[in-house]
Amino acid sequence: MMAEDPALLEADSLTVRRTTDGAVLLDGVDLRVGPGEVLAVAGASGAGKSTLLHALLDTLPAGLRRSAGTVRWYGDVVPPGAGARRWRRARCGYVGQDPALALHPNWRVERIVAEELPGSRAERARGAGEALELLGLGEEFAHRRVRELSGGQAQRVALARALAAGPQVLLLDEPTSAMDRETAEHVIAAVRARRGVPGRCTVLVTHDPGLVSQLADRVVRLSPRSGDPSVPTGPPVPTGPPGTRPRAGKPPSGARGAALAAQGLRVARPDGGLLVEGADLGLVPGELTAVLGPSGSGKTSLLHALAGRRPAAAGRLLLHGRSLAAQAGRRGRDELRAVQLVGQHPAGELNPAHRAGRAVARPLRVLHGLGVRDSAVVAAELLAAVGLAADVARQRPHRLSGGQRQRVALARALAARPDVLLLDEPTSALDGESARTVLDLLDRLRAEGMAQLAVTHDPAVAERADHVLRLRGGRLVPDGPAAPLPTPSPNTRHDRTKGKDTHVH
Repeated sequence: MMAEDPALLEADSLTVRRTTDGAVLLDGVDLRVGPGEVLAVAGASGAGKSTLLHALLDTLPAGLRRSAGTVRWYGDVVPPGAGARRWRRARCGYVGQDPALALHPNWRVERIVAEELPGSRAERARGAGEALELLGLGEEFAHRRVRELSGGQAQRVALARALAAGPQVLLLDEPTSAMDRETAEHVIAAVRARRGVPGRCTVLVTHDPGLVSQLADRVVRLSPRSGDPSVPTGPPVPTGPPGTRPRAGKPPSGARGAALAAQGLRVARPDGGLLVEGADLGLVPGELTAVLGPSGSGKTSLLHALAGRRPAAAGRLLLHGRSLAAQAGRRGRDELRAVQLVGQHPAGELNPAHRAGRAVARPLRVLHGLGVRDSAVVAAELLAAVGLAADVARQRPHRLSGGQRQRVALARALAARPDVLLLDEPTSALDGESARTVLDLLDRLRAEGMAQLAVTHDPAVAERADHVLRLRGGRLVPDGPAAPLPTPSPNTRHDRTKGKDTHVH
């Protein structure tokens, strides 16, 4: 038997605890990554995958500490503190789960990617351009700012910045969560190009079994910690007066029968570039409409226009047949309650100073007049309904995983008891079991009369939809052969694409 190549990166018995109560978040994890290898870290949402990356880098957030274990690079211990900082700067590239928040909002993409590159301005610009091109981002993206990027584009810009510096260790946290399969192929190709390269290795956190099967030489699977089980599907969540599920058929493009309708909606990027043209859309009580489309096609911008976060350039919105202001700031309290958005990046939407329980309880107090005690009880029920353990209510966002934050944001939106729920990639940060819990909950809410619109790359979401649309060339059309039809059609079902494993408890 041939001996294994010596590891570039090793960790022995990594253990992470909360400083407040000593709770173990990561328990004695061992791993090794050899030259040219890709190590995948898999496991349920909240199992500690992102925490493992931060423990390796010595970048754990406040309130967490590495209580045991060592990290080695080429066999030498990487000491915490200043030693780890020097190692990160010299050797590592990292792309987190919410990359848009880590990109300077006022810099253009070219400057962001070229920030750490040596050489003249022209040489740095050339290096940035090559990194962007590798990830399918053409020259036109170099001059955009972060607010002009979709979630998937921001992920690729962050990865381009990491790759441009040629890191020996590349650590990626859910790098394709906001991408359609075709766009994700650019990321897969970029990571695959590092395989087999001496002196380089990659650590990849993902819920996507396709990424694991295509890229991983080794797999570490983190299991939920004892005492932190997944929460079973709970009872229906009260969302206001129950409705009846309408007969199957094509929902209207205007106001008739729709909880929320858009007529002739025109949506543009902040720089004026057109994303959506003349969209007609009717969201019917008791039905889910899914909108598909490639990264950057304008799906998130469409949701923001409906929610009033980014007013449409033209068109009309109607709520239960009555005119609805384009700007959220001009909507009345009940109108704000009625239309709720669960965004793609909950880390940027949840107040970092508020514990999860308080974040969910606030709409119950402000919009429905519940007292402190009653709102706390209902908030706990909502968190349980989205599959979160009771102790999550006491945690602030920075101590939660991406999937946990995503579900807290959903629970907060449900606390408003909306008539219309807008969802941006609702399962992107979730493992399969957690995603099923959320989708089952959404099914129950529709049965009670809620209208739902989900922007998604996940076939599992589209399969549950009553209607599936595709945003193609700025137009909303039924999923399938191109046709200039602006209204939803019955959903088309989609098929989901289908190392050595180490299980860590």
